[in-house]
Amino acid sequence: FVMSNGPAQAGAAALRAGAPVLTDAEMVAHGVISSRLPKANRVICTLNDDGIRDRAADLGTTRSAAAVDAWAPHLAGAVVAIGNAPTALFRLLELLAEGAPRPAVILGFPVGFIGAAESKQALIDHAGDIPFATLP
Repeated sequence: FVMSNGPAQAGAAALRAGAPVLTDAEMVAHGVISSRLPKANRVICTLNDDGIRDRAADLGTTRSAAAVDAWAPHLAGAVVAIGNAPTALFRLLELLAEGAPRPAVILGFPVGFIGAAESKQALIDHAGDIPFATLP
């Protein structure tokens, strides 16, 4: 288990402030117990939003990566929970490197055999001062 300084505290503070939870997977979104969130925080998964499939095809990427682009209006101060797609974590890190708004914390736990370990290492290497947790 690898984490930066204070991901639990950063996530808890963000939730107390009303920040949304952004996730790459419907399974993660449905696994969040909304009644336990302190401010009726929104849980947002854009994977199945209108236009995501077409955007992914246009960009030659996965739906998961394209869905991360739709987080832009909600990203500043958010709790990001990547629980499925390495491509979502890679895309988030790309956006942050390009100057996207910074989330309060990144929980990076993508699964699978292709890209998962590499995306987690990229989080460790490139999160900067954004609090994070991952399991390489």
